[in-house]
Amino acid sequence: MVNVWTNDKGQRNAKMKLTTRGHYSVKALLDLSLQPEYGPASTRAIATRQNIPAPYLEKLLIEMRRAGLVKSIRGSIGGYQLARSPVKISVGEILEAVGETIEPLPHHQTKPIQTEDWVTFSLWKRLHQKLKEALYSITLADLYYDARSWQASLGEEASFIV
Repeated sequence: MVNVWTNDKGQRNAKMKLTTRGHYSVKALLDLSLQPEYGPASTRAIATRQNIPAPYLEKLLIEMRRAGLVKSIRGSIGGYQLARSPVKISVGEILEAVGETIEPLPHHQTKPIQTEDWVTFSLWKRLHQKLKEALYSITLADLYYDARSWQASLGEEASFIV
């Protein structure tokens, strides 16, 4: 979801908000990318570290396993691990795997009556395409380095909650 508003100085601002489903999914895979040698982590361990309800997380991980983003490992030291390197998993893929739509106006077909309607529709269509390209170009590795840089700028320790 993208929200656009005008502040008290008349400046336009925009922010993108992930749904809880999308946010938890990205957090879970980023958590897996932090595991030594990308080894497996249990649903409970991820849920505890990231403050995500374990039953809900389990459903998301199953969906991401079906999409080929994670694989499950059975046994006492099993759990979930990334199916590919973090540099090869994009935010767009994660969102798509859990059924998140990137469409700004789903099922919206315009029949512009006025030129300004067409211009607005055309503008949003182009912005949507750029947003989609961006989400598919941002990888888990990018998020990891962004988080580490932000953390270092605050002078914090090496471990963090996503």
